[in-house]
Amino acid sequence: MSDGLIIWTYDWVPEGPRGLVRDVRLRWAAEEAGFDYEVRTTPFEDRSEQHFERQPFGQVPFLTDGDVTLSESGACLLHLARKSDVLMPKSPAEEAGVLQWVVAALNSVEMVSVPWWFLEVTGAKDNGLTGWLDSRLAHVETVLSDREWLVADRFTVADLLMADVLRVPRVRAHGDRPASESFVERLTSRPAFLKARDDQLKHFAAADVARGEA
Repeated sequence: MSDGLIIWTYDWVPEGPRGLVRDVRLRWAAEEAGFDYEVRTTPFEDRSEQHFERQPFGQVPFLTDGDVTLSESGACLLHLARKSDVLMPKSPAEEAGVLQWVVAALNSVEMVSVPWWFLEVTGAKDNGLTGWLDSRLAHVETVLSDREWLVADRFTVADLLMADVLRVPRVRAHGDRPASESFVERLTSRPAFLKARDDQLKHFAAADVARGEA
C-alpha cells in the first residue's frame, strides 16, 4: 500500500459488540480522509505475546503506519488527523480545540458511559453511576444545543469520536437530549461511517462462516 496504513482488529468477536468494536473509529477516520488502508487481525481468543507487545492491554484497535505502531483509539485518531486537513484544521487555535474535544470525549464522557453501560447490561440493581452519567451528558447537550459541530464550524475528528461515544444504544436511549440525538444522527448518516460500520459487520460475519457458526 502506498502509505503502509494498517488497522488491526480482532479476528472474531461475539455478536453483542459488533458494529461498536473501536477499530470502526479508525476505519471511519481513514474513510473520511480518503486514505488507503488495510485491515488485519489478531486473535480474540488466546491473545498472543505479540499482541500484548503492540497493545499492552490486549485490546484493539492498534495501528501500523509505516515505521509507526500505535495503540489506543484516541491516540490513533489523532495520528491520522495530523495527516489530513479533513480531520483536523491546521490553525493552532482550531487544532487545540480538536485536541480538547477528543480528550473530553474519552476522559469526560466515555470514562463514565462505559462503566455505566457495563453495569446496565450486567443487570445491576442499583447503578450508582447514573447521576454522574446524566451530568456529563447534560453538559454535552448544552454544548451541542448551541452549535452544529464541536470545533471550527465543520466536521473534525472530535465530532467523529464524540458521536461514536454517544451512539452506543443504551447511552443513546438514556434520557431526552434532542441536540445530542440530532448530532449522532447527522454523524452516523455520513457515508464514511456507514461504510466503516458495514465493513466491520461483514468482517465478523465472514469470521462466523470461517468458524462454522453461520
